[in-house]
Amino acid sequence: MHKIPLILLFTLVGLVLFSQNGIAQKKVWNLEECISYALENNIQVQQNIISQRISNENLKGSKYSLLPTVNGFASHTYNFGQTIDPFTNSFASTQVRSNSFSLSSSLTIFDGFRNVNSIKRDQALLESSKFDLEKMKNDISLNIANAYLQILFNQELLKNSENQLNVTSIQIDRIGKQVKAGSLPEGALKDIEAQYASEELQKINAQNQLNLSRLNLAQLLNLENADDFDIVYPDLGSFQGVSELLSPSSLYATAVEVMPEVKSAEYSLYSAETSKKIARGGYIPTLSMNGSIGTGFSGANRRRNSEGVLEQVSFADQIDENENKSVGFRLSIPIFNGLATRTNVQRAKLQLQSAELNLENTKLQLRQNIESAHNDAVAALKRYRAAEKSVTALNTSFKYTQERFNVGLINSFDFNNEKNRLNNAESELLQAKYNYIFSTKVLDFYQGKAISLR
Repeated sequence: MHKIPLILLFTLVGLVLFSQNGIAQKKVWNLEECISYALENNIQVQQNIISQRISNENLKGSKYSLLPTVNGFASHTYNFGQTIDPFTNSFASTQVRSNSFSLSSSLTIFDGFRNVNSIKRDQALLESSKFDLEKMKNDISLNIANAYLQILFNQELLKNSENQLNVTSIQIDRIGKQVKAGSLPEGALKDIEAQYASEELQKINAQNQLNLSRLNLAQLLNLENADDFDIVYPDLGSFQGVSELLSPSSLYATAVEVMPEVKSAEYSLYSAETSKKIARGGYIPTLSMNGSIGTGFSGANRRRNSEGVLEQVSFADQIDENENKSVGFRLSIPIFNGLATRTNVQRAKLQLQSAELNLENTKLQLRQNIESAHNDAVAALKRYRAAEKSVTALNTSFKYTQERFNVGLINSFDFNNEKNRLNNAESELLQAKYNYIFSTKVLDFYQGKAISLR
């Protein structure tokens, strides 16, 4: 009789422990984990890695082109009617079976350095693809950081709206008591209740914005289930903006050396230069060496034996006797090929000019991005300082207004107006704060530093 309650007790304890363990195992993501996961699972990154592997195979192909070619051939033929036997060099008018076997090899000795330049070009293209991948990873990291900070911003907005709602709720209780006591008209209660309803809507909107920002980050991570997704909320309450930032010129001097988009454009330029050399190689003669070895069998190959009777020479004897070897050199001199080489050279020149402009534009775009990021950081810091002062002043003013409202010296309209001013100032302060944090992370990124909130 006592076993059943014990079993139920152990079952309940097990369920409680299991549920607590499930809660403990819930994944909460910090910024570094979000970035790392995104870089490993992003489809575009995976596609870029495949493109990089293709570039690597192209480089291998260019290197292998320096090796000699070796090819084997074999044939089995039946000739009908009158024909010249290839091995006896005599006429045959009956069905003749013949076999031939050969091995040939060719080696390019000189081709105007086209093969060598092809290796250099493909090596440059491979390096360029590596830096393209790094550029893509950098862009993803910044997008993740921006989405992460947006969650933090919306979380603080929600807290602010909850605080405002709590203050109004306290006022409703106080005014309700005064209305019952007859010291205030019922209209005062209606006014504050309307304010509460408005602030409740603001709280709902803030919660929706927080949920949307979480969903946005989860989608950037390509998570299959975003319902339980949540992040680590670092303590940014002690945030203080730096008094002075590095100048844009100093930032650019560092960024131009470390940013992958610049390196990619430089390697693309080098690739275009080698492509031009490859095209010019079409004007230069090509020297190659060729060699072959072969043998064969013919059914028409007969000879007299010791008794003077004609008999077919055996397959093994013919294979041995018909062996032939050759070696030679071939010089190919381009004279006229429909202006194909000239067209290729002109095309390569234009591609080179395009690569030069691309490098120049990449550096220009980098400088402009740094100048904009620096300007955004400076503006956000000034905005933060101004908003900070405004919140401090409005907090003092609101406390005074609240005291006057509590004793009935001002009406609910003036009280709510002052309260909304404070709420707007706090929202402005939060927005400036997170804009500045993100701007400084961008500036750190241009210095080659990892993105982190630690």
